Amino acid sequence: MSERVKDQLEVFTGNSNAALAREVCDHLSVKLGEAEVGRFPDGEVMVEVRENVRGGDCFVIQSTCSPPNDNLMELLLLIDALRRASAGRITAVIPYFGYSRQDRKVAPRVPISAKLVADLIATSGAHRVLTVDLHAGQIQGFFNIPVDNLYAMPVLMSYLKKRVDAQRVSVVSPDAGGVERARAFARRLNANLAIIDKRRRRASEVAEMQLVGDVRDSIAVLVDDMIDTAGTVIEAAKVVAAAGASEVIACATHPILSDPACDRLNKSNIKEIITTNSIPLRAKTQAELSRLKVLSVGSLLAEAVRRIHNEESVSSLFG
Repeated sequence: MSERVKDQLEVFTGNSNAALAREVCDHLSVKLGEAEVGRFPDGEVMVEVRENVRGGDCFVIQSTCSPPNDNLMELLLLIDALRRASAGRITAVIPYFGYSRQDRKVAPRVPISAKLVADLIATSGAHRVLTVDLHAGQIQGFFNIPVDNLYAMPVLMSYLKKRVDAQRVSVVSPDAGGVERARAFARRLNANLAIIDKRRRRASEVAEMQLVGDVRDSIAVLVDDMIDTAGTVIEAAKVVAAAGASEVIACATHPILSDPACDRLNKSNIKEIITTNSIPLRAKTQAELSRLKVLSVGSLLAEAVRRIHNEESVSSLFG
């Protein structure tokens, strides 16, 4: 086993973000850490770190996306393995923070899943968390360790500005909870802001939508943090098209794209879906969804990792 320097930067990953982790390592000019993440015959997660990490500054890159339970356990066990191997500091880099949609009690006898997962991550031994576009900003307060919540907006914005150059644009929030995010996009695009009042029958089913604002004769950019089954964004696209939008573009950080999202999006009036690689897409999904444009957050995460390692400010990366 090779010798190493105390406080050396080490990057590890589980099975959910291997390609993104390698991209981050390329930007940082470091080697991806050696760790085996597999399964016992009964399906239990098995983790073994295969190099010396004593005193090291370790970053574990792992989105808790589908399958969320497996990926969450891989993250927790990787952190625990590094802690027991005497790593100097462990940062959980979670490009997509799963279990974030239950972040408060909206009905009797329901859990606050985001708080429970935050506790698990801290208890496993993480010293800090680096994530991208949390579903709700208050989730940062669920942790008793430092949290850096980066925004993918600079990555998305650089592409959007070229895509809608010199055209009339309206940025639309598909629900009231995303108004702050949509307002930030609208300000940088010098665009109108519109909001859709959304009412749900249940967690994944929209009952009614009404548009507040003017989108007539403009490119409507629907901005959200995630697209799951695509029910919300499809209905929002219909609403803005009916209100006179000349073209509809969907823009979201996290491409969850659970079935039947691809089928719905292919049949919709949405011209392009712009997203990031915070969640790895299946080859089948990319083949089925030709309108999908995937941008990388690798350089953004790499710069944040570099600054954290060097004890520099990351505040300038927040927008």
